[in-house]
Amino acid sequence: MTEERTAQAVEAVFRIESARIIAVVTRIVRDVGIAEEIAQDAVVAALEQWPGSGVPDKPGAWLTATAKHRAVDLVRRKETYARKLAEVGRTLEDVPPPAEPAAPDDIDDDLLRLVFTACHPVLRTDARIALTLRLMGGLTTQEIARAFLTSEPAVAQRIVRAKRALARSGVPFEVPYGADREERLGSVLEVIYLIFNEGYAATAGDDLVRPALCEDALRLARLLAALMPKEPEVHGLAALLEFQASRIAARTGPDGAPVLLADQNRTRWNRMLIRRGVEALARAGSGPYSVQAAIAGCHAAAVRYEDTDWAAIATLYGRLVTLLPSPVVELNRAVAVSMAEGPGAALPLVEALADTPALRSYHLLPSVRGDLLERLGRPEEARAEFERAASLTRNAQEQALLLRRADRLRTGEAAQGPGPE
Repeated sequence: MTEERTAQAVEAVFRIESARIIAVVTRIVRDVGIAEEIAQDAVVAALEQWPGSGVPDKPGAWLTATAKHRAVDLVRRKETYARKLAEVGRTLEDVPPPAEPAAPDDIDDDLLRLVFTACHPVLRTDARIALTLRLMGGLTTQEIARAFLTSEPAVAQRIVRAKRALARSGVPFEVPYGADREERLGSVLEVIYLIFNEGYAATAGDDLVRPALCEDALRLARLLAALMPKEPEVHGLAALLEFQASRIAARTGPDGAPVLLADQNRTRWNRMLIRRGVEALARAGSGPYSVQAAIAGCHAAAVRYEDTDWAAIATLYGRLVTLLPSPVVELNRAVAVSMAEGPGAALPLVEALADTPALRSYHLLPSVRGDLLERLGRPEEARAEFERAASLTRNAQEQALLLRRADRLRTGEAAQGPGPE
């Protein structure tokens, strides 16, 4: 096998298996940073050996075994060094005993521990996201930087600082229980949710949607649901992402321009993902992600836009407001009310949010207000709102859509219905 083909094989296998390898090694060395270095050492060993020996029948197992052996050797060397120091009256604290290789059944537990470690609240949200995509998603620093429109050095620095923070804080490599588990699970779900949202509706750049980022988040949600089958809210998040992902292909046109929900070709919605969403929703609970999944499920169940059960969606948003008090949720509820009861019923709800500090620079507030004013026959006011919304968004495709809506009002064209959903 040529070196080029070997490199491709190693890259493909490591992308799939990296999370499991790092998880297993972290259990041995108790340090995520060191574990990732050892995993990379295993990759180097594969690049050196596979061109001559060929790709093993079970390449993932080969990489895992190689990494485990190196991890055990490292721990034993540290233990030997600690004993030598102890002989002269000193000690090396907190050196874990050499661990035996994990049994196959332990791998899922190690993955679960890695998820909770990467998403630990001791880290800032942006650091949790970067570290999770690196360790659990197998993304390179370059890929993470490209996905979030930032520089490679900035992402690399976040990841390095995150590893150091985990080591400095002595974060245990474990799955927490009780109240601590509930708090940490919330952090895990939030990270996956934020990763998906950035792919589903990019905050900046030339593309409205970044499907690869959505796929990474969806894969993480499915993994978490498999690892934690008795956690209803995990299934709620999985259901939400399945439903949302089912619409990605229809959200943009051939030129990348956004397609409004009312205008989307629903035959392009992925029915397999919708079925997966329905199955996950059946196992969900009554928490915020589960309620959002139920809302997305209402959209998925409507064969035509006209069939959408907006009354049910408005009711669900009312429930979501009590679970997750947020001006953004209130704004979404106003959109649902406008469809269920008319724009006149929704406009006061939107007006009440006008002075909310959290929405001051949020482009969807003037966008929704512009839509309601347009439907109420107040085109000049609506046009001003669409232009204001365009000035607030950093996404080129959304900005172009909003300016087109403003231009239509200037030329007297008819209302287009609610904005992107």
